[in-house]
Amino acid sequence: MKRKWKERFSRLFDFDKPYSAYELLETESGSPPFFSDWQEESIPKRPQERSVSASLEENLALLKKEYRQDINSDLILRRMMFGGKIKACVAFMNGMADENQVSDFIIRPALRLESFETTTPLAVFAEQSVFCMQETERSSDWRLIEQAVSEGRSVVFFEGETETVIMDTRGFASRSVPEAENEASVLGPHEAFTENIRTNITLVRRIVKTPDFVCELRSAGAKNCVRLAIAYREGVANRGLLNEVKRRLSKIDADMIMSVGTINRYIEEHPLSPIPQTLATERPDRAAAGIMQGKIVIIVEGSPQVTVLPVTAGTLLSSAEDAYLRRPIGVLVRLVRIFGILVTTLMPAYFLALACHHQGMLSTEVLTTIISSRTMVFLPLPLEMIFLLLVFQLVREAGIRVPGAMGQAVGIIGGLILGQAAVAANIVSTVALIIVALTGLGNFAVPDYSTQLALAYYRILLCLSAWIGGLLGVGCAVLVTLALLSAQKSFGVPFFTPFAPRTERKGGILGEDVRMHKRAADYMNTEEARP
Repeated sequence: MKRKWKERFSRLFDFDKPYSAYELLETESGSPPFFSDWQEESIPKRPQERSVSASLEENLALLKKEYRQDINSDLILRRMMFGGKIKACVAFMNGMADENQVSDFIIRPALRLESFETTTPLAVFAEQSVFCMQETERSSDWRLIEQAVSEGRSVVFFEGETETVIMDTRGFASRSVPEAENEASVLGPHEAFTENIRTNITLVRRIVKTPDFVCELRSAGAKNCVRLAIAYREGVANRGLLNEVKRRLSKIDADMIMSVGTINRYIEEHPLSPIPQTLATERPDRAAAGIMQGKIVIIVEGSPQVTVLPVTAGTLLSSAEDAYLRRPIGVLVRLVRIFGILVTTLMPAYFLALACHHQGMLSTEVLTTIISSRTMVFLPLPLEMIFLLLVFQLVREAGIRVPGAMGQAVGIIGGLILGQAAVAANIVSTVALIIVALTGLGNFAVPDYSTQLALAYYRILLCLSAWIGGLLGVGCAVLVTLALLSAQKSFGVPFFTPFAPRTERKGGILGEDVRMHKRAADYMNTEEARP
């Protein structure tokens, strides 16, 4: 009987299961043992269902049926006589493909071609000797042809040939390179990513000018056929980390992927943790810095942000401008930022704990001020504090969502007029309003937007702990939070690295000197750092 209860208890807490979480540890040379039996593979393709027919009319009829050309006029089928002998047709999507490229480099060379004699397949001859395009490929897979037409590429069909020529003629309108808005800085470059994946890759490649910089293009695994690029330094990035990223990406099977945020939700290890496990940035210099340190960057088509992984607490709390500041100024800025983080996280809970449970720790003047400010206020102090924190988040979200200068007006109305009216109506007290205002200022000192939202979550949690248990409740909540964050990992890297566990002595909370940037961080366990 006793043995049976032990077995039930072991099954309940999974004590009998081996630990299989991915860890990026420097235990031995080569790839981690977890990947010893794996082979690097691309995303598995679906089985080929249909191939190109040798009949040109059958292929065109199938294209018309697939794209519903009877009601969809975007599909362009340009028939022509290839070399004056063979029937051919160029298929492309109007508005997605550049019509000038199609006319000048595909149709015109094919029509001007005089009589020809060749023993090679017609698709091979046309690709090598006729069409003047840089990116070309031959394919007979119908699914690949449909994807190419949908992306804006042009496909040339030939009568009597089961192979087509696919050429990159994408030329749809896109934004020019803008300035960074969410991560603006006074020093350093002002360029930001756009929605064009090719432009984003170029922005990173302009900074990382090394021959080992690799960008692997592949499908994101969604039905809308969005592409993504995995950018890293071959021979520098940890091979086990790269395989783990590819493995998680290969498991994505979604109906639609719109941005890197969707990708992050599929590949993260701790979906219930408020703290982000990847860094979303709109700055090419920050992404390039991560690549040079051995990290991996994921660029998604249609998203003006990219994902940098793995990340630590220091990465989320650092700004893009830190690398361009002189060390004395940079240390001062980081100290102010750390102070803001402590204020925005602990001040509301600390104030509640003292005012509700530890009044003896307050001086008579402070206690008298708090009591006089709460005259005629009907809400209890803990509910008043939580209500003000929620109102602050409401004003902030309203200011972000309202376009243009109206957002600033909403912030002014919510911060000044609404606050003054609430105090005059005896809904909130002036002391609580000041605490929440300082909390909001400290919250804006955090550079990463996702981390700001996560701190708002922990802020309310600590207020509830202070309401229930005073300083003891706050201390217990802080310890539990730190324990959970210490156990959290971002692709095998502990969240509080390099402090817990301690991996290297350079750098720290106050940053590091530029003379220390001789190699990647030790916790990345890069290939070049191994013997």
